[in-house]
Amino acid sequence: MKMIVRMRSIIPFTTSMTQLPHTRSCFVCGDHNPLGLNLRFETDGTMVHCRFVPRPEHAGFKETLHGGITATILDEVMVWVVGVRTKSFAYCAEMSIRYALPGKPGTPLIATARLTQNRRQKLFETESEMRTETGALIASATGKYLPIPGKLAFAALADFTGGDPGFEWMMGVSPVPADLKSEVPNLKSPGSDAS
Repeated sequence: MKMIVRMRSIIPFTTSMTQLPHTRSCFVCGDHNPLGLNLRFETDGTMVHCRFVPRPEHAGFKETLHGGITATILDEVMVWVVGVRTKSFAYCAEMSIRYALPGKPGTPLIATARLTQNRRQKLFETESEMRTETGALIASATGKYLPIPGKLAFAALADFTGGDPGFEWMMGVSPVPADLKSEVPNLKSPGSDAS
């Protein structure tokens, strides 16, 4: 049975999880970024989570996970929950983090996020946390995210790859601008059979 973090507790998770797409270049999830974390995110349709095992080079002080790495992962998991829940690409406008315990290199961590408020597709509020597999809270965060304007969101699609079926919305959100069709050859408009 898979264990997954739920806000403020760890519970057995029996519903199947869907792996989300990732990008080629992103520091957090990019599979072609040699300096990146290469993380993968999963969702049950409501929450998003990822597992991360810090390496020694992720330390700030000796044997202590750098707070910036923690913040980066919490930001990324919140961005993904906005995408899953609203089918919108977004970026962080404000983030607040509370550190509880230091993460340790070699200790598996699980980051989880949920959408707490969708303010008419103009502002998305989220919360996230990072815990050890035994449930110890490492850090928690809240964030406010703004939607990425349509044309910029479409341009970002060219960098996406992977993921389980069911997230085709990422590859076909409303009509594709004509000037982007050549840049993103696999991008389809909803209901379209043509590339």
